[in-house]
Amino acid sequence: MEFSRSERVAEEIKKAVSHIINNEIKDPRVSGLISVTKVEVTKDLRHAKIFLSIYGEESEKQKVFEGLKNAEGFIRKELAHRVRMKFFPEISFKIDESIEYGIHIYKLLEEVQKQEDNGNEDR
Repeated sequence: MEFSRSERVAEEIKKAVSHIINNEIKDPRVSGLISVTKVEVTKDLRHAKIFLSIYGEESEKQKVFEGLKNAEGFIRKELAHRVRMKFFPEISFKIDESIEYGIHIYKLLEEVQKQEDNGNEDR
């Protein structure tokens, strides 16, 4: 299975951003469990969307996200040093809600299963 150049670049960016966020950002707002879930790079390698999963309450998520938006220039500069490219893509951060959505669906399925089990016991 072959990977396109944009997929390889996306994977390198994902690893580097994860390391930078967890080890090098000194902003006190950027704390807690933050994971880079996915990076999408355009075919022309000019733009990269970085999807983040942030664990915590909604207010905490917003603080962390604001801290990351503030550090966007620093992160891009550090990425440019680590991932060697002629032109480094512009980066933008997006919050990835897929993990929370998956947990929500799992809980709903558990409720349905419990209701079915209770319905079968009555028979």
